[in-house]
Amino acid sequence: MIVTAMLMSLLATLVKWDTTVTLAINGFHCDYLDNFMMMYSGRFIWIPLYLSLFVVMVRKFPLKPVICNLLLMVILITLCDQIVSSGIRPFAYRLRPANLDNPISPLVHVVDGYRGGRYGFPSAHAANCWGAFFFVSYVFRRSVLSYVLAVWALVMCWSRVYLGVHYVGDVTCGMLVGLANASIVYYLFQHYLRKYAQPFRPKENTCKLYTPAVVCGVKTLCMLIMAFFTRFSF
Repeated sequence: MIVTAMLMSLLATLVKWDTTVTLAINGFHCDYLDNFMMMYSGRFIWIPLYLSLFVVMVRKFPLKPVICNLLLMVILITLCDQIVSSGIRPFAYRLRPANLDNPISPLVHVVDGYRGGRYGFPSAHAANCWGAFFFVSYVFRRSVLSYVLAVWALVMCWSRVYLGVHYVGDVTCGMLVGLANASIVYYLFQHYLRKYAQPFRPKENTCKLYTPAVVCGVKTLCMLIMAFFTRFSF
């Protein structure tokens, strides 16, 4: 009973801190950041990044390993998304900060009426972004692309908290889901599909992968400029 009481007290403290930090991030807002975060948080706006990564992989590596890795990426993202939406959220029952049924919703800054769905723990955006980052980092170790994707995932998490659709704890747990799934998928890939994994071992001439990193940077720069003039909506 004592241990249970201590754990419940610790959980209550963590939830309080989580709420405080979330409201602080969400409360630091302006019209410019509203525009930028809405654009940055869009899923389809990053299609050029995905296409550039596909093109680089096709040009630099044999076709069979490329197809194998792309299929694994699809499986990874699907796994992250389904574990979050169907495996955890229905049991966690944690309302999004901006949800009207959440007591803190009057304190949350909402952009263009966007409140997301009902439940938000953990964050699917965070799980997918960090899952992709960790998998790419495992495959292309010490690459420029890995560092760029880390920044990309961090800003994506920031945008979800800024928009009031996730707590900091949501995106943190989403990151852990992405890490776990990427590690499992990559381990199975190395263990059972070793002949396809071999060509993807880091080499001096294949670990830079500048093109997708440049595309990510240019895309972000375009959004930073467009945020002065355009409001994106889901």
